[in-house]
Amino acid sequence: MGVDLVGTISDLRILVGRRRSAGPVGFVPTMGALHAGHASLITRARRDCATVVVSVFVNPIQFDRPEDLERYPRSLNADVALCGTLGADIVFAPSVDEMYPVPLECAVSVGRLADHLCGRSRPGHFSSVATVVLKLLQIVQPGAAYFGEKDAQQLAIVRRLVSDFNLPVTIVGVPTVREPDGLALSSRNQRLDTAERQLAPALYRALRQVKNALAAGIVDAAELKRRGAAEVPADARLKLDYLEIVDPDNFQPVERVLGPVVAAGALFVGATRLIDNVRCSPGEP
Repeated sequence: MGVDLVGTISDLRILVGRRRSAGPVGFVPTMGALHAGHASLITRARRDCATVVVSVFVNPIQFDRPEDLERYPRSLNADVALCGTLGADIVFAPSVDEMYPVPLECAVSVGRLADHLCGRSRPGHFSSVATVVLKLLQIVQPGAAYFGEKDAQQLAIVRRLVSDFNLPVTIVGVPTVREPDGLALSSRNQRLDTAERQLAPALYRALRQVKNALAAGIVDAAELKRRGAAEVPADARLKLDYLEIVDPDNFQPVERVLGPVVAAGALFVGATRLIDNVRCSPGEP
């Protein structure tokens, strides 16, 4: 059987309803432009579940810059073909009008999990992400939903969303997929020209330097961040948006590292903003 492409909530619910008796429904929410990172989510969902639903929806309310929304890559035909190859059963690709037939009057408010990192750089972003994730989870009603660990702050917020609203879904984090030089796979990588692509792994090197310094016994967060930032070359095309070390549960910055932490960063490479993170602990090799 091939993959079913649907664009309306009613059609999706009919298709998923027919399949529920076969076993668990797994859900992979995406904004399209699928790559090997997304493929790892779909593959994991296929392994775990009887039915796999993949959504492809570029959510306009989470973009703080109109030019970012306009430039976001879209490749629905290729996305559907990849989903079929990976064994997904349904691709849900709604229009903006289908998801937001009238302007929202209600939205999810995100607390201190969004105070720092991307939440500080992009005010309101995670409220919009949480809102669309809540909508999608209510529409699909899966038993499990799959998210990449590259977006660590988003993953933490989604897990808290599910907990706070008692949603009957298990959130599964899937490890980041990287290029051989360490660059985390992202749809935004398509925007990089050849020279920018060579510069982009600087963010991962900075995070690895934090991990290595912590393993060597340095626990002062300011010193760890200084060492990490020093890995970003002095190049006009590079601008470090943030490099921070946060508690993995509440995503608040720490001053001294006494246990597991997340080292997270965002780097502008030309006009493209990339994010990444690594988990690390004192003395961890």
